[in-house]
Amino acid sequence: MISKERIMEIVENYDLNDLSIAAVCSHSSLQIFDGARKEGFKTIGICVNEPPRFYDAFPLAKPDEFLVIESHKDISSIIDTLVAKNAILIPHGSVRYIGSDVFSDLAVPIFGNRSVLDWESDTDKERVWLKGAGLEMPGIILPEDINGPVMVKYKDSISGCGFFVAKNYEEFRENADMNKEFTIKEFILGTRYNLHFFYSPLRNEGYKLSNGILEMLSMDRMVESNADEIFRLGSPRELAEADVIPTYVVTGNIPLVARESLLPKIFSIGENVVEESLKLFGGMIGPFCLETVFTDKLEIKVIDISSGIVGGTNLYLSGSPYSDLLESDLSTGKRIAQELNLAKATGQLSRILS
Repeated sequence: MISKERIMEIVENYDLNDLSIAAVCSHSSLQIFDGARKEGFKTIGICVNEPPRFYDAFPLAKPDEFLVIESHKDISSIIDTLVAKNAILIPHGSVRYIGSDVFSDLAVPIFGNRSVLDWESDTDKERVWLKGAGLEMPGIILPEDINGPVMVKYKDSISGCGFFVAKNYEEFRENADMNKEFTIKEFILGTRYNLHFFYSPLRNEGYKLSNGILEMLSMDRMVESNADEIFRLGSPRELAEADVIPTYVVTGNIPLVARESLLPKIFSIGENVVEESLKLFGGMIGPFCLETVFTDKLEIKVIDISSGIVGGTNLYLSGSPYSDLLESDLSTGKRIAQELNLAKATGQLSRILS
């Protein structure tokens, strides 16, 4: 991973009055570009093969210019151009296509702490982090110990691909590809919530942490094909007899709010995650998402964490029921741009870039 000292040497040569915000043209890019423009930044879209035509349909979110690469992993080829344009790169879901190892070595300033990529991409380290934060998580189960419903996830699965549910050991053996690396987790029955937080080390007014504040910007639930509609066709037994198997590929998102009495618990788990990140690797800066299950006992079980802006926030380009209580018209993309403007104005870019 490139050193922060090297990144700050690059930033020292930037024209801070002419900064650009850059992002790969996928996942959350529309709101990143829209939010950046609202906060006065130039925008750069990084695209594979050719600029996507759908940007022409959304002029307020169309980047000011495009940089074309042949594949996600070729992003290194345009680093000099990004630096020449005083660009700050915003990480989102495309990091998985680029590769966290490639991304962490890019010699261009990145919003956030790139050290989080090492902890997020390693299942064992991620679990150490979240368990250290005191979060309740599904148990990890060995194949021979399966005696009830489990969720099986293959390594490097993306957007719900590479998941399946097994109700017992026999179903696991029937469906598992033993040539792939996988993790087996206890299946938690409940309602799925994705909680979208923002950690600012720069602001002091709000839900205070040991350093900075925590904001909760929105919530969502993922729409998964075909799991969310499949049981319209019959009972689980009838589906099995017809050889129809649920899949969990994410195709969209649904807005959610939680009952207000759960907000203290929601903020507590977000706070614990940030505080533990500060201890382990200097802090997770900016937006992050906790994938959770709320049980009928009002427990919150944390399934996964994503650092950076996630697709579920795309529901809220004009604000959410939560971000509206901070500021009207506040998206996560706009909030990122605000943090950059605050850091620039107060001479604290080194605290939020790496």
